Amino acid sequence: MLKRVLIANRGEIAVRIIRECLDSSIEAVSVYSTADSQALHRIIATRAVCIGGPRASESYLHIANLIEAAKATGCDAVHPGFGFLSESSDFARSCEAAGLKFIGPSSQVIDAMGNKAAARRMMIEAGVPVVPGSDGAVTSEKEAVAEAERIGYPVLLKASAGGGGRGMRKAFNTEEVRKGFQTASQEAESCFGNGEMYVEKLIENPRHIEFQILADSRGNVVHLGERDCSIQRRNQKLLEEAPAWGLSEQLRCQMGEAAVKAAKICGYENAGTVEFIVDKDEHFYFIEMNTRIQVEHPVTEMVTGVNIVKEQLRIASGLPLSFEQKDITMSGHAIECRITAEKVFENFAPCPGKIDFIHFPAGAGIRVDSALYNGCEISPYYDSMVAKIIAKGESRLEAVRRMRRALEETVINGVQTTLPVQHLLMYQQDFLRGGYDTGYIEAHLKELLSIYEAAGGRNESI
Repeated sequence: MLKRVLIANRGEIAVRIIRECLDSSIEAVSVYSTADSQALHRIIATRAVCIGGPRASESYLHIANLIEAAKATGCDAVHPGFGFLSESSDFARSCEAAGLKFIGPSSQVIDAMGNKAAARRMMIEAGVPVVPGSDGAVTSEKEAVAEAERIGYPVLLKASAGGGGRGMRKAFNTEEVRKGFQTASQEAESCFGNGEMYVEKLIENPRHIEFQILADSRGNVVHLGERDCSIQRRNQKLLEEAPAWGLSEQLRCQMGEAAVKAAKICGYENAGTVEFIVDKDEHFYFIEMNTRIQVEHPVTEMVTGVNIVKEQLRIASGLPLSFEQKDITMSGHAIECRITAEKVFENFAPCPGKIDFIHFPAGAGIRVDSALYNGCEISPYYDSMVAKIIAKGESRLEAVRRMRRALEETVINGVQTTLPVQHLLMYQQDFLRGGYDTGYIEAHLKELLSIYEAAGGRNESI
């Protein structure tokens, strides 16, 4: 088993990994920037190392500093979490070169599957359905326009190394392709250090369904069922649930088999997510593979009983998966709300600041993943997500009712958050019926905000 792991991340995912390491009798070394000197992930780790200034480029994206911290503290592995360098093949290669186990797939697999354009080609060769798009990356505005016109509008410009909605733009005409190509490429370069883009057909307002997979070093691959991540705003997920409501068993089996096939084709190891979109006629298409643990992994853990981070540590230690596909069953229903510190009436602008008081919910079926504590600071330098609240019930309706109660119990004073919008969502009839797609939030956001404002909530810091 691993002895000491460096967690190359921050916030709630770093806290989650540290706790799992300690539960597995593995020493956990955290890294932190000067802006995170009082962050929870620094406080609870076995050891902590400052790796640079407040900006991500000076710290959490600084590969040399991370490798040096791991070597100086005697770590035998590095867990990248999600975001930052989690899908960087350069980082994985640097870990491999330094004799550190990268807790994720190999650098070669990240190159193959983390690069969305290369992954598309691989899926086409394997016979997995993909959205029509460019054959590989496009290198200029002119080339992007030519591909868009060949494919037919509308199209989606996507960063090859992107994730989490970053480096992505919709385009309905030539001018929007030109503008979107530049802005998306610049955003991708800033976030991931790679501005390469490709173009695919935009299937408007599909469902966004993803399958969690786990693969060990011995060729065993299983999927842990699906999550519906269709409740999104500007490609940023606000809510996820598992299993996907109303998905036919036949389609579920087909997509699960495709997800396992995708992982086996590329020789995948560790945790990953195969993402699909499903159109109105229940045709599904591969869109990308995230070569890391996902933000929304807790909903899968809640319905399968599988501890995904624990399995990551086992796999990285050279151990086989502790179960087979036939052992995986989904019990009940789980919903996750991503709480972000944002000003919902100001186009969801980030809202950093000090947490004056916080109270999280508890009780049957409730889980909270967060790095917040009373008096802590939410930094302006990083992602605005501050907590994930997960509710599980025996049925979807029970999960919804528990989520309502959990959000009503939650108090976050000092900054504005998305809590009110997510709470109101739990009462929307279309959501309760499960009849939603990726266009749902854009279609209902004004309605949700007007209800919240009518209740006198515009200035509440909750």
